Amino acid sequence: MEKKILVTYFSCSGVTLKVAQAIAALTEADLYEIEPKVPYTKKDLNWMDKKARSTIEMKDPSFRPEILSKLSNMDDYDVVFVGFPIWWYVAPTIINTFLESYDFSGKIIVPFATSGGSDLGKTEDKLKVSCPLSTVWKQAKLLNGIMKEETLSAWIESLGL
Repeated sequence: MEKKILVTYFSCSGVTLKVAQAIAALTEADLYEIEPKVPYTKKDLNWMDKKARSTIEMKDPSFRPEILSKLSNMDDYDVVFVGFPIWWYVAPTIINTFLESYDFSGKIIVPFATSGGSDLGKTEDKLKVSCPLSTVWKQAKLLNGIMKEETLSAWIESLGL
């Protein structure tokens, strides 16, 4: 590929990580983990507990969890894949933190998600607000289950990068 590509991802269970690694391998991209400053514990991710950290964060769309470290060379990239699990039909708010931390002017943003059962809901609409300067915002893609390399390759080719 001619453009310099970065695959970023947030993953608590490893599912989104595996998809991000596959995309990075197919696109010969660099890989960057969006790590929370305070890691999520199993207790934090208990969706059934109304007092769990993730539940509290997702009830407040303005909440922005801190990221452990900032990528120093974002200017080097033309295309940024942004991967995340779906929490309550949207991206976790740490993805908004990530998008609000950089200037994406002139970049192509390619969101992708994993989910145990939810669809994308209003994910794109909620993320675009955090990234108004992107030149091109590709349609978000839900990449669930065991993805065949051919299927993933076909999707990447369809992006016209």
